[in-house]
Amino acid sequence: MDKKVLMPVLLISVVCVSFIGVYIYYPQFFTTKQRLVIFHAGSLEVPFSNLEKTFESLHPDIDVVREAYGSRTAAKQITELNRTADILAVADYKVITTLLFLRNLTDWYIIFAHNEMILAYTNQSAYHDKINSTNWFEIINRTGVTVGHSDPDADPCGYRSLLVLKLAEVYYNISGIYKSIVNSSHEIVRPKSVELISLLEAGELDYAFEYKSVAVQHKLNYVELPSEINLAEYQYADYYSQVNITLSDGTLVIGEPILYGITIPKNARHVDLAIEFIKLLLSDQGQEEMSSAAQPPISPALTNDIEAIPSELQDYVTQWNG
Repeated sequence: MDKKVLMPVLLISVVCVSFIGVYIYYPQFFTTKQRLVIFHAGSLEVPFSNLEKTFESLHPDIDVVREAYGSRTAAKQITELNRTADILAVADYKVITTLLFLRNLTDWYIIFAHNEMILAYTNQSAYHDKINSTNWFEIINRTGVTVGHSDPDADPCGYRSLLVLKLAEVYYNISGIYKSIVNSSHEIVRPKSVELISLLEAGELDYAFEYKSVAVQHKLNYVELPSEINLAEYQYADYYSQVNITLSDGTLVIGEPILYGITIPKNARHVDLAIEFIKLLLSDQGQEEMSSAAQPPISPALTNDIEAIPSELQDYVTQWNG
């Protein structure tokens, strides 16, 4: 190509690529709306999507921008990649204490929901007509059967899946359940639990450890696990604490009830908007939204430090000492 033609073409290409890059990473330059940025657990996708619509209808000048990850990955967007978010909502409140507290990026959290571990499957799953709450651990260990869970280093549902397998050994008094699945030909791992849904629906995966809310939202079949195993009941907190796993970064995770947490990082750009969104989440309307998504809310919500949270949120919470 002639140099006289080539140079303008290259220049236009560079400008276009730069424009696209700016649009992707700095979309605020292309809108007059303020952006409320929320990093949240993948299991909150459905209720937070609905809350986004409600919030934007109440605040037409606000654009809610959500990014869903495994909870630990969501937190590391802030702690390791130095990104800013106005709200962090995670499936395990201890993600906030272990990752953000240590870097002085927040000093409070609000516990706003709980959940339950189940084993999800479809009518395409092997032995779907035989599996139940008493034989599930034997079914998923059969030759040719695949079982999925999310990455424990990225997603609380992942390490909770492993805790469930260890608790099953205690509850049924059968050793080897954990080792028969983990690091075996049965096991399929994805970054976050909701990514396993498409594999189930496509018939590429037989069973997946999921939160009950996710299974209900996606209309999946599921096996309900005993209360001593499902990490749902606070009355079994001591029982759950019998087992633990260690993540690749050395973090020790002890079995405990599933509790979702939310906070506003200290480097948030729009604290006032973040407060308004959390108020919506904790309001009667927000709790109804969570309940309709099979995401059981906790009312009143709990906080580690009622004096530390924004004053506008204090009427929605009660002090909790863990």
